[in-house]
Amino acid sequence: MAEQSGEKSFDATPHRRQQAREKGQVPYSQDLGSAVLLLVGTGLLWLFRQNIADVMQRVMRRMLTEPFDLVADPANASVMLIGLISEAALALAPVIGLLLVAGVITSIGQVGFLFVPERLAPDISRISPLKGFGRLFSTQGVAKLGFGLFKVAVVAASTAMVLSGRVTEVLEAARMGAPHLAGLIVDTAFATVFAAGIALLILALADLFFQLWKHEQDLKMTAQEMKEEMKNLQGDPEIAARRRQVQRQMAQARISGAVPKADVVVTNPTELAVALQYDSETMKAPIVVAKGAGVLAQRIRRLALENNVPIVERKPLAQLLYKEVEINHPVTADSYAAVAEVLAYVYQLKGKKPPRAPRAA
Repeated sequence: MAEQSGEKSFDATPHRRQQAREKGQVPYSQDLGSAVLLLVGTGLLWLFRQNIADVMQRVMRRMLTEPFDLVADPANASVMLIGLISEAALALAPVIGLLLVAGVITSIGQVGFLFVPERLAPDISRISPLKGFGRLFSTQGVAKLGFGLFKVAVVAASTAMVLSGRVTEVLEAARMGAPHLAGLIVDTAFATVFAAGIALLILALADLFFQLWKHEQDLKMTAQEMKEEMKNLQGDPEIAARRRQVQRQMAQARISGAVPKADVVVTNPTELAVALQYDSETMKAPIVVAKGAGVLAQRIRRLALENNVPIVERKPLAQLLYKEVEINHPVTADSYAAVAEVLAYVYQLKGKKPPRAPRAA
């Protein structure tokens, strides 16, 4: 049904995931980077606020006093300007440097080390007004607009909550002098920005989980895509080994469920094992419910012993059933007599009435 409708019901293979990554198709939340930078920047400014304030104070003092000296010697203007810029840059350098580190860590934490040259090439469709207009009014564009408005509302609400709790303090500080009022305003500004950053971080984490889910949905494959991918990758030794491992796991899982329900296990005596089940009321002939060679044969024998399923050694019959009968298929007509003999022997051991002879298919 999934193959006919083109429904993507299969999880992406490692090869498909790698192809998507090479094209730059990875789950990524831009909001997370913005929220982290806002919080880190606010925290750094708060930590270095005294140092930055002292530097800014010195810069302002020089700007207000030294211009009078420049009237006598205008050639010193460039020297003074370079000195002011250098002093301000040194004060802000730790903040800017740590912000860059935080941005890189946030990006690598989401997608790892990833470089996609194709993304650097110019794409006319990105600047096309018609396509841009279409993207704006697409389902994805409307969803982004709605999420953007929701973010604005959440940030506004968090900011209003902080400010509403500080109104009384600001009014009281106004009567205590300008220095106290200025300090309270700075503290309130930091608290407001920090609250907005926390709100954005929560929304960004929600967006990141959504991007992860959407990425998985986009990478899912139809039955036809899965067949084509397996066909293209059959020559890869690692893929072939992985496929054999999965097949072994599936065989072991099938054996674990089928052997306990079997009526008898026919062996060869240790190299082959075939589990048979027969219900004369519902089956035309005994059915091979499990078979295996080597390790699988040993597992079938072990499960039979653990579940009290009789084990009968019949070398020719075991070889015949293993080679000619597929799992969940009835035994062949040329093996009816030998299988009936084994079943009769097993029922005799259990003290039950022997089943009727298998019916012709």
